[in-house]
Amino acid sequence: MHRTHPLPPYLINRYHGWKATTYADNKPWYRLLAEKGQRPRAMIISCCDSRVHVTSIFGADQGEFFIHRNIANLVPPYDASGGQHGTSATIEYAVMNLNIAHLIIMAHSHCGGAAGCDQMCAGTAPELEDKSSFVGRWMDILRPGYDRVAHIEDEAERLRALEKETVLVSLDNLTTFPFVESAIDEGRLTMHGLWLDIGSGELEQYIHSTGTFTPV
Repeated sequence: MHRTHPLPPYLINRYHGWKATTYADNKPWYRLLAEKGQRPRAMIISCCDSRVHVTSIFGADQGEFFIHRNIANLVPPYDASGGQHGTSATIEYAVMNLNIAHLIIMAHSHCGGAAGCDQMCAGTAPELEDKSSFVGRWMDILRPGYDRVAHIEDEAERLRALEKETVLVSLDNLTTFPFVESAIDEGRLTMHGLWLDIGSGELEQYIHSTGTFTPV
């Protein structure tokens, strides 16, 4: 039996506040979204971190972004062998069914996933190396990125570099998806890489021609 409980009162109060204000002021728009379906122009793959709120950052309304969140905003390599591939399924739906024009990977500072990968690959987090660790096996995706920055001795500098590697690894893995590569080749899709400094609010984008992250 599922042991569910009623919502905490503060969430119920917030819901009623939203229904009486935001929803009430935009009721025709919500009904149009319900009746006509979603037509987002962009998909954003961001971290689960509660400090990263992409709709607020870009001032987006309902229906603008197709959003997928996971630990460290990672995209696994294409794998058609079966199994549960939540991130891959979301990308497929966005590209093949929603025909998004932009696919954005958004990383951030002080990322716990990147820090965990750093510790695991350095041998200081045996609990993540255990085969039963879901987090550890997910962070295996980032190992190629760790190998590229492992030589950096300063810990803070290495972690920041690894956070940006979450973007580069994911962009590389996206190109292994045949339908993503086809959409790019046909000019129907562009990919973008972002890194957000939570404390300063500064946003950087990856520039392929220079191989660097620069302020937007």
